[in-house]
Amino acid sequence: MRLKVAVIVTSGGALTRRAKEATSTIPIVMTNDPDPVGDGFVASLARPGGNITGLSTFVPELSGKRLEILREVVPKLSRVAVLGSSTATGYAQTLKEIEPAAKAFKMQLQFLDVLHAKDMETVFRAASEGRAQGVLTLNSAILGSQRAQIVELAAKKRLPVMYHQSEFVEAGGLMFYGVNVPDLSRRAATYVDKILKGAKPGDIPVEQPTKFELVINLKTAKALGLRIPQSLLLRADQVIE
Repeated sequence: MRLKVAVIVTSGGALTRRAKEATSTIPIVMTNDPDPVGDGFVASLARPGGNITGLSTFVPELSGKRLEILREVVPKLSRVAVLGSSTATGYAQTLKEIEPAAKAFKMQLQFLDVLHAKDMETVFRAASEGRAQGVLTLNSAILGSQRAQIVELAAKKRLPVMYHQSEFVEAGGLMFYGVNVPDLSRRAATYVDKILKGAKPGDIPVEQPTKFELVINLKTAKALGLRIPQSLLLRADQVIE
């Protein structure tokens, strides 16, 4: 590192990896890494070791909850297409979470690997041909960069999608349930404060999310011919009409 900084704050696994490769001495605070242990950033959540600590978006039961909410909107849901990128941080860990949850709900999963932006039409065609009744998207920079196209294709194929980012719903997607990322960013300030006061990052446990949010787009639901249960609307943090 050429700049003399006291602490590096990163957002996402890719940036954390770049910071880790750049220095083994300057403290690094992650704000939202999906699998810091699996990615090799920390030895364990309780005792990170090394120069990295911070916040993880990893919650074992999250995938099951996302499938459960999708099933509330599509009651006879039995076939779900899962869109993700095998090269994305935390992908393998997320798959481990999804499979037992789907089995518990007696759902069949169709995993569709998105490696390039040009793959979008192909994967949605595959989902449609695979008779998917719903779609679950996973954290992926590629998916994030193609937000408008994904929302458009979902509408064209008339597929209800549970997205991994609220921005998709704001762009016209059906719904999002997941970690409140802004809350993690705010909590990261506590880590920086502790480190500046002399604490070693390797001794500060990695914390997991405590706040989640549900965002629903009613206009999109109506366009898909879906009725959102009142009980679900009451639980929503934001309803777009």
